[in-house]
Amino acid sequence: MRLSNLSKEKLVTKINIPAVIFAGGKSSRMGKDKALLPFGRFETLVEFQYQRLKEIFETVSISWKSEKVRFGANSIFDEKSFSEISAPTVGLYSILKKIKTEYVFIISVDSPFFGETEISKLFQEIDNGYEIIVPQTEYGIEPLIAIYSKSLLEKIRTMLENGNHRLGKMIKDSNTKYVRFENKDVFTNLNYPEEYEKALEIV
Repeated sequence: MRLSNLSKEKLVTKINIPAVIFAGGKSSRMGKDKALLPFGRFETLVEFQYQRLKEIFETVSISWKSEKVRFGANSIFDEKSFSEISAPTVGLYSILKKIKTEYVFIISVDSPFFGETEISKLFQEIDNGYEIIVPQTEYGIEPLIAIYSKSLLEKIRTMLENGNHRLGKMIKDSNTKYVRFENKDVFTNLNYPEEYEKALEIV
């Protein structure tokens, strides 16, 4: 596996579109909150993600239902009107409502190997008017590592009010650009303890 996020070549200019880390999941398969697991030289995985993305983006925030750990990062909390719903669409709605920019880049806390090279590939499509720019591999799409437009806000609100939490359907029904990736390793998720232990050997 190639740790592209630790590349020696840094971006000359940081991306001025905000990045948000999704860290509000239940982590049921891990058996403990994965966002709080030690990773690399950091006390928590969420801090690892935050610090590496700060090298790429001007602004990085954390999305969660409630703050789990404090280390100086800006937090975006789930909207109270939908806080009882446990779904990524609630986090995305809350983010799009909060941001001031046209687009936002989101990434799940358990995807530590999607780095500068891959992020830059997504952002090559940013000026082409898409509502969503999402990676696609031979195994499918990666909706929690993607660029979303603020124009989706009302569509997502209507979905949530109708009890529809299917992020995949919204992507299918929107003006979406699917960006093909061949290297599946950069999409490795730390869902299970054995995946976490293997990642620790690499980072």
